[in-house]
Amino acid sequence: MDMPSRIADATAVILAGGKSSRMGRPKALLPFDGEPLIAHVVRLLKNIFAETVVVAAPEQELPSLAVRLVRDEVAYQGPVSGIYHGLAASTQEVCFVTSCDAPFLNLSLISHLLTQIAGCDVVVPYWQERFQPLHAVYRRSLAPLLKAQLLRGELRPIFLYEKVRTQKISENEIRCLDPEGLSLLNMNSPEEYQAALRLWRKKNTGAVSVSVELFGVARLVAKIKEVSLSLPNHATLADVFSALGQSLPELRGRVLAADGLIPGYTCNINGLDFVRAPSVRVKSGDKIFILSADAGG
Repeated sequence: MDMPSRIADATAVILAGGKSSRMGRPKALLPFDGEPLIAHVVRLLKNIFAETVVVAAPEQELPSLAVRLVRDEVAYQGPVSGIYHGLAASTQEVCFVTSCDAPFLNLSLISHLLTQIAGCDVVVPYWQERFQPLHAVYRRSLAPLLKAQLLRGELRPIFLYEKVRTQKISENEIRCLDPEGLSLLNMNSPEEYQAALRLWRKKNTGAVSVSVELFGVARLVAKIKEVSLSLPNHATLADVFSALGQSLPELRGRVLAADGLIPGYTCNINGLDFVRAPSVRVKSGDKIFILSADAGG
């Protein structure tokens, strides 16, 4: 699929200030393809758009992104607040708004949305019987209307759509450019995050793909049962433990040591052999179980 090399005269607005309550940790900082998720999304967009703006919560910590950063005036007011602050900060008349947890953005679909803004105020996809306000195009001139909407406590974007010239992009139209609708995929839970990692791994060949299942205290500490990891070719258990520590940093010092597992833990590969040696080679499709040494016998 041909991708546009540059989208002139438009701003990319990336919302990063949500609560991440279902995820249990900040979505913007989740590791994704070797970098924080917010950095992944910024990298996809910042060389395409004339300008990129990230909207964060008032005290939110983010990595250095080399783009404009603005803050919500009040934390956790929902997407309307983020959209308002992004539009108000833009130097361009037209803005594409997305979220920090959208790793599969389809630039051809985005370009198509931008071409539909002529004569409209909003261009918004309609996918699986729902508007997709965080994959939509807005005019900067809507900022005062959004500010007034916030003051009235109208926190759903659809209230704006009912008042202005809104172009709805149908599911059939979306599928012509993005057959699976992956550009609209986002992540709200650990399970959805792991599914996105598996999908990314599937679409990016040349990597070793393994899954790690946690038991006992390890599962309680991580608050998740299973994770998927994408590793370099010729990966070993040392690579597994390193990637696991990046994906689930809460395991460091409690389950993971600097060079493997802390004493009292062991791992099993594919339900066959209990091993601890970091040099043991792993291959795609392996399932690795981490549990206490007592449980492993």
